[in-house]
Amino acid sequence: MTESTIAPKAAPHLRAHARRLEGLRHEIVIGDGRHVLFTDEPVALGGDDSAPAPHELLPAALAACISTTLAAYARTRDWPIGDVAVDVDYDHRSTPRRFTVAIHLGRELSPEQVARLEKVAAACPVRRAIEAGMTFDEHVVLDAVSVA
Repeated sequence: MTESTIAPKAAPHLRAHARRLEGLRHEIVIGDGRHVLFTDEPVALGGDDSAPAPHELLPAALAACISTTLAAYARTRDWPIGDVAVDVDYDHRSTPRRFTVAIHLGRELSPEQVARLEKVAAACPVRRAIEAGMTFDEHVVLDAVSVA
């Protein structure tokens, strides 16, 4: 990985570094480098379809966040919720963007437990970030300039 132009941030900031490998395939290093994932584009858009497209990571992150948040909450309450699966359908063409979320639990729960888990799911960090909105501070850094 090459040195990033983004200065390291103290917690609670999160960091990702994307680097083009070839074509439209990218390597994304997350945080301090402990985790790496890849993105690509479908063949129809000029990629090799070797990994998810970047916009596909948004519903994936939401599904994983909801599932993890529910499992962690249930664990702290000793609620036997069984298997947890979260389906997220993301309409990235609508304005505003639309998420449809279906949560599947492997055990019967009381109506009170279900109501509480719905609130817990709605409070997952990824959903809160999306709902709060975003701002962007963006700039282009020219690392190598060739003069003709």
